[in-house]
Parts: sequence; C-alpha cells; structure tokens
Amino acid sequence: MSADSTSAPLYVDFDGHRTMLKWHRGRRRADDPAFTASRIAEGMRLGASIEVDLVIHADRGFAILHDRVVDHATTGTGAISALPAAYLRGLSLRDNHGRALDEPVLLLEDLTELFSTVDIAPLSLLQLDFKEDDAALDPRAVDIFAHSVEPLASHYILSCGDAAAVTRLTSAAPGIRIGYDPCHHGAADAAIRSGDFEGFVARALAASPDAEMVYLENRLILAADRRGFDLVDAFHRHDRLVDGYTVTRVGPRSVPDVRRLLELRVDQITTDDPEGLAALDLDAAGPGGSRLVRWVRRSGRRGPSDV
Repeated sequence: MSADSTSAPLYVDFDGHRTMLKWHRGRRRADDPAFTASRIAEGMRLGASIEVDLVIHADRGFAILHDRVVDHATTGTGAISALPAAYLRGLSLRDNHGRALDEPVLLLEDLTELFSTVDIAPLSLLQLDFKEDDAALDPRAVDIFAHSVEPLASHYILSCGDAAAVTRLTSAAPGIRIGYDPCHHGAADAAIRSGDFEGFVARALAASPDAEMVYLENRLILAADRRGFDLVDAFHRHDRLVDGYTVTRVGPRSVPDVRRLLELRVDQITTDDPEGLAALDLDAAGPGGSRLVRWVRRSGRRGPSDV
C-alpha cells in the first residue's frame, strides 16, 4: 500500500493497480461534516475524487444536500422542493453532533465562484450525484444545471440511479463526464437473489451506454465474487470504470472487504474516511473474516445504502 497517511488520501496502489479514494459527501476524515465548501475546495486543489449530492429546490436549481428536507443537516427547516435559493443560501450546515458551522449551504451554481479562487488540480473530479429522477426535471432545472456546470464541465461527472435523468442532464451539458448507478430500484437485490450477474451487467450497459463509470454497491461486488462472478472485470471488459460504494467505517473489521475490492481491481472506492482507508494495514486479519459478505449470504437483504 503506497498511500502515505501523512499525505492527502487520494488513492491506493495495490498489486500494480491504482484505486482512487472518493471523498464521500466531501469528507476527508471520518469526523468531517458533509458538504463543506472548505473540504470540497481543498479536495479539488489536491487532485481528489469527491462526491456531493444534488436535490432540486423551489427555484428549480440544485442544493448540495443529501436529504429532501433541511432540518437535520442545516440550521433551516422544511422540504428543499419548497425552499427558494435565497433561503437556502442563508442557512449554515451542522456538524455530526448537530452544532451549527461557519459553513454555508451550497447550491450547484455556487461552485463556479467557489472554485474561482482554487488552483484546481488537473485530475480532480467532482461527482454530482443527483438524488431524484427524470420525473423531477423540467426545462428550467435542466437549463440551470447546464449553465451551472458549463465553466468546469470536464471536472464534473454526473451520476444517478435513473438512466433517463443521466441522459437528459448530460445531453444539455457538453463536456461533462457520465456515470450511472444500476443498483437502484431493487436491481442489486434481484441480482444477488437470482445470481444473474451477466444479466445485471447487460441491463446496466444497455440503460446507460455512454457512461464511463458505473457505481456498484460493495455488497453486490463481493456477493458476486463469492459466487464466482467477477463483476468488476465484466464491466472492465466493456471499457467501464467501477466505483465500489460505500466503506463507512474503517478499521480491522473492514480489512477483508477492502483488500478483496482492491484485489478485484476496482477503480475507485467511495468512503467516509479516506484518511483512515489510506492508512489501513491490509495485512492485518480482520476478526471473523468479511462480515459484509457473510451477512449478504445469510439473508440476501440489506439496509439503505448510498453512493
């Protein structure tokens, strides 16, 4: 493992393959709050892969927040769909203990101004994960999206679990990179239950033929692996990059899963703790083996997950 824990946690080199570490919700460390302008700007300056979420607000632009309401993550109240841009810009983010921060809620169009003072590294990539679907879009929302990303389109990659939304938004934004998450709407569960991983791959490729990266739940990758199917290689053979999501807690128990993901040569791992993962001792034996894989094999069920 070549990533030095004292340097920026950008990637892991393992067995001749480089795997990027994606800063989930803009987090560099496990105790970081989500979506702060300071961390997002830092990551873009350092050359990180970063992810933020997008939800449509009342003025048909996009708030950089995960939930559909602002009550938990910000100093405001209400459903984002009913809140105008001016109200959202007046809110502050909260930390992981609910304390207000000196960090504003960002809108997608604010990123151009934020990055105007940042010397963006050539390989920096900001994933815009649209948390809604095509039905939520209208011409005004699409126009705002296109205008907001146009100045730095090559540093953005759009992702969504709805292929129609991916097509609609990226078609309006020349130069933006294209991603797709085929695990939504029960697709990952169905593949695990049926073992039809070939079919899962074929449907994903057909749904979003222009996607350069697919986002796969780690539990799906590892469940397929235990049944003798290399899901990562299957997408690689079609010239797709693979992001495995999400490593939330990093420690000895996560070693078997992380090591296996690296052995399978995933191109990116989404994690809430890039610093912890970069410093992880991959030769340490986690107690009891892979908890994730054993749980999937026993129940075939899961809790909510997020890229």
